[in-house]
Amino acid sequence: MTLYYRDDTVRVTSDTIHVNGLAPVPIAEVSYVWHARARGTARTRGRLLGRGALIFLLSIPPLVAMICVLALAYSAQDRGEWKLAALVLAVCVVGALALYPFLELPLYWLDRSYERGVRVQELWVQYAGHEVLLLRTSDALRFGQIYRAVQRAIEQHSPEG
Repeated sequence: MTLYYRDDTVRVTSDTIHVNGLAPVPIAEVSYVWHARARGTARTRGRLLGRGALIFLLSIPPLVAMICVLALAYSAQDRGEWKLAALVLAVCVVGALALYPFLELPLYWLDRSYERGVRVQELWVQYAGHEVLLLRTSDALRFGQIYRAVQRAIEQHSPEG
């Protein structure tokens, strides 16, 4: 028996598909597997809203800095105080480089929001003449791993595979 995928609620082997709450589905009896998109949930809509807010908040400081630099350069041109403008610009650059490591956490959150996805995916199989919903999740990374594991199990079990 080959194990293709396992987590707390799903186990896909070369013989069966086990999903919590459902009877094991024998791979030999699966004739078709497909996936579908379902309606979003409050969680997925909140994740999308949070992603947009995070992108907006991460884009504000660079825009403010650009406006300040442009205003400083424009005022230095009028006054002829290029040394002061260069000093302020250098302080801004050093400050930005000092704050750069603190961007790691918000960028991680942004990256993780793409892994989790904002759509609800469903995994369906047809076996023993019935269509059965095996899994419904909004975690895109996990769904992809499970779907591919089921496909591999079926491919390896089929006579042509």
